[in-house]
Amino acid sequence: MEGNIADLGQFIGAGLAAIGSGAAAIGVGHVAGNFLSGALRNPSAAASQTATLFIGIAFAEALGIFSFLVALLLMFAV
Repeated sequence: MEGNIADLGQFIGAGLAAIGSGAAAIGVGHVAGNFLSGALRNPSAAASQTATLFIGIAFAEALGIFSFLVALLLMFAV
């Protein structure tokens, strides 16, 4: 056993933080899917909701990027 328990904790924490990237992808899918569902139900209102779609996607992606950064910090921080 060459590593110590702190290295093990870093890698486990990084793996758990990386789960947030996958969750962000699921969130973007929900945002886009719900927009598409609403746009198909009421096509005349879809044009006015496009900005809201992009804001929702941006927030979901930002959370994924933050979790990726936390994972990198946990892996490579001293």
